[in-house]
Amino acid sequence: MRLNIGRMDYGIKNSIADVPGVTVGHCTVDNDRHKTGVTVVMPCRDDIFKNKMVAACHVLNGFGKTAGLMQIQELGTLESPIALTNTLNVGLVHDAMVEYLCQTAEDNGYTIRSVNPVVAECNDASLNDIRCRAIGQEEVFCAIRSACEDFEQGDVGAGKGMTCHDLKGGIGSSSRIIEIGQQKFTLGVLALTNHGSLKDLTIGGNNIGMDIERKIKEDTPDEGSCILILATDLPVTDRQLGRIIRRCSVGLARLGSFIGHGSGEVFIGFSTANRIPCDADFMDFKCIHEAHINEAFRAAAEATEEAVLRSMLHAHTVTGYSGKVRHSLSEFWKP
Repeated sequence: MRLNIGRMDYGIKNSIADVPGVTVGHCTVDNDRHKTGVTVVMPCRDDIFKNKMVAACHVLNGFGKTAGLMQIQELGTLESPIALTNTLNVGLVHDAMVEYLCQTAEDNGYTIRSVNPVVAECNDASLNDIRCRAIGQEEVFCAIRSACEDFEQGDVGAGKGMTCHDLKGGIGSSSRIIEIGQQKFTLGVLALTNHGSLKDLTIGGNNIGMDIERKIKEDTPDEGSCILILATDLPVTDRQLGRIIRRCSVGLARLGSFIGHGSGEVFIGFSTANRIPCDADFMDFKCIHEAHINEAFRAAAEATEEAVLRSMLHAHTVTGYSGKVRHSLSEFWKP
């Protein structure tokens, strides 16, 4: 599926997994009561707690319940995988991530006394019986075990019960190639989409949402949340990374979202270029010159716009536990 978003080249997989070492796993719960799940972004294949990554986060609108942002803001590092789930499951998923990280440490010959798991959420209550929290340690560990480069997109994992622009949302991803001097770097975005209003949906400058709304008579306020995970192998500081992830908002706006009152837009980014060992006294640190950061800005915007679209196009039409139907964008629009 080629969408021709923007003008930059994309990676071989056109996903966040184009960044070397990054994998994604899902566990989906799909039955009469539940349309939900958990998605885990694994930033590397080695022990991230022992060798942390430069990280940054940005809350564009704070109607959300994400755990773990405070330490990222303070230290500028990431020391755990990033889990995505539904709103009322954050606590159980956080507990499972603690168990996973403690077990990993024991397997590697050391003991964890404190750790900062990152768990982000969107509310899937329109399709999922969210009060009966269906995601626990078994599902989280399943998602971690399934992590791979060629992961599914659409209504899978944390995206199973999500709604985007009043159509079916979910998990989407895209990547872009950044050239600086004679070197190439990759920037990838993974989106969990649960935001936007149908009448505002705009693709390639065309407000297609108005036409779709006339067919299905569905239009709600711009609310519900969008989580964006940005990964790159571009060498940057946490300050530079913070500047880059804020440009993800451009991709949301291009599709018609104005970031409504009831929506939680949370962006989390990490770079695999500079690892930060626990036991180092000093570190050699490489970062780009600020004069080259515009390419990363553009990459973040383009990859976000495409990731959101892919979350909708890969998703199937889903009927929730109460009979609510969320239609796939693919029923109304083809790239």
